Amino acid sequence: MSVTPPYASAKLSAPIDLPLVRQLFAQPQRVAESDFLRREVSGRMQERLALIKLAPERVLDAGCGEGADISALQKRFPGSQVFGLDGAFNMVALAREHQLAGLSSMNRLFNSLQKWLPAAGSADRLVCADFAQLPVGAGALDMLWSNLALHWHPQPDRVFAEWRRVLRVEGLLMFSCFGPDTFREVRAAFEEIDAAPHALPFVDMHDFGDMLVNAGFSTPVMDMETIMVTYDTPARLLEDVAAWGGNPLETRRRGLLGRTSYSRLLHALEQKRGADGKIPLTFEVVYGHAFKPIPKKTASGEAIIRLDFPKK
Repeated sequence: MSVTPPYASAKLSAPIDLPLVRQLFAQPQRVAESDFLRREVSGRMQERLALIKLAPERVLDAGCGEGADISALQKRFPGSQVFGLDGAFNMVALAREHQLAGLSSMNRLFNSLQKWLPAAGSADRLVCADFAQLPVGAGALDMLWSNLALHWHPQPDRVFAEWRRVLRVEGLLMFSCFGPDTFREVRAAFEEIDAAPHALPFVDMHDFGDMLVNAGFSTPVMDMETIMVTYDTPARLLEDVAAWGGNPLETRRRGLLGRTSYSRLLHALEQKRGADGKIPLTFEVVYGHAFKPIPKKTASGEAIIRLDFPKK
């Protein structure tokens, strides 16, 4: 899929190679190794969502991956249409397989007998597209959900502007992503080898809040927490880091580490073992939600004055 060139006013969170990100996530079997944290963060997002009164008709999961959150959202909002979108075609294909597998045997039989009809259920509500260029009409969604996906896009300000466009007035945006302390142990270990960047410089929570306001969202609520995962071996830790997407920076070092450098990397990680004998890996998880406000100006810049008369 082609990627449109950035707007002149767009701000890069980092020089991320989007085609490489799609390539890295085109291997669902490898990405599956890191899914435990996505499920944990999704559960924590669901707890936050429970505090918001909402009855959406149309919900989009941006960065749906294999589709686990689609099922969770459909369960929470059984009367809603839940759509899924991801930038990696293979992940969308896997989500479709999971959704089709979840259909009842009666529905599968019905669809096999009437092949000229589209598949029933949410399996026909999946699409592969760029977060900053959604194939969705303006104001078409009541809610947009995104779990641990936004940090892989180089221009989050463009993404927020697009997400605001597709939400209806008073529609809800809820997302999570990684913050700057994520992979700090790996970053420090690589610094003992060379000066090349080996991990993304994830965006700070407060910068995301500013981007939301600049994109036109009202009173964004931002918070963060640190989740620590521990490993028995440095090699297993590095496997999970790769499963999270590896290093998609355009400025990354080309080629593999030599044997000596790799041994030094493993040694540096070994030095981080705690009293429990485990090697820690830090994840800073940023949570945010905001609403699309009622407009105060027309498209031509004229002020909108609302008169609310008391009901008789």
